Amino acid sequence: MLLAAASFIYSLSILAVGSGTFSFAIWVLLAALFALAAHLAGSAGSGESGSRWHRVPRKLRIAAYAVIVLAAIVFGACAVAQLSHFSDEGEPNLDCIIVLGAQVRDSGPSVAFRFRLDAAYDYLNDNPGTVCVVSGAQGFNEPVSEGEAGRAYLISRGIAAERIFAETEARNTTENIAYSLRLFKASRIQEGAEADNLRVGVVTNNFHVFRSLHIARELTKEPAEGQHDLSAAGYEFCGIAADTIPWYLPNNIVRECFGILRDVR
Repeated sequence: MLLAAASFIYSLSILAVGSGTFSFAIWVLLAALFALAAHLAGSAGSGESGSRWHRVPRKLRIAAYAVIVLAAIVFGACAVAQLSHFSDEGEPNLDCIIVLGAQVRDSGPSVAFRFRLDAAYDYLNDNPGTVCVVSGAQGFNEPVSEGEAGRAYLISRGIAAERIFAETEARNTTENIAYSLRLFKASRIQEGAEADNLRVGVVTNNFHVFRSLHIARELTKEPAEGQHDLSAAGYEFCGIAADTIPWYLPNNIVRECFGILRDVR
């Protein structure tokens, strides 16, 4: 019951963030499952020995155990995959870094987005020959596009405007990467520079790096139907991991597990 209460309270804190996602429902469901487990662990009643759980048919109990073990293995593997990229710092002197967009509020980039932009700022300061694409469209609850807001933030911190491009059409991670690569490649061609064999860093929060790199490599290996071919460019990718608020990390890791199960094959 303590775990049920903790999960429910945590769900309320996730809901209070107002990020536009429904991941708080995962913790409400988990609270309900813990409460059910507490109920089933209770006594079967007067005159009967054992718990309520032992009154459940044996085959159903075995099936429940199997589901729990399978879920633990799958989500454990996804969590380990995420953790393996938590310390990614990128490689020096990349041709370009792509900052994946996140929530923009009336006051500017959200905390999660600022973490990404600050990681990009640090990298750009250390590698003056690298350019940056900040990617993301304008959501229904955002005052400006994520690309424009991110570009303005980096310029306000002293990064030269000519080093930063804003991509303003992408609405998910796949589009963030695909549209940013095409924008960067087009700018290289326009400048008469080498547009193949490019080294690109993907900047995002630590829990999101693993899946983002997988998507980037899949995009450049086999382009989506009806889109320009990116595979011929010979891209090399590395991750640049930004921080995350520790309190929300459990939610982010669990939510990201579902994204990995959807996107990683």
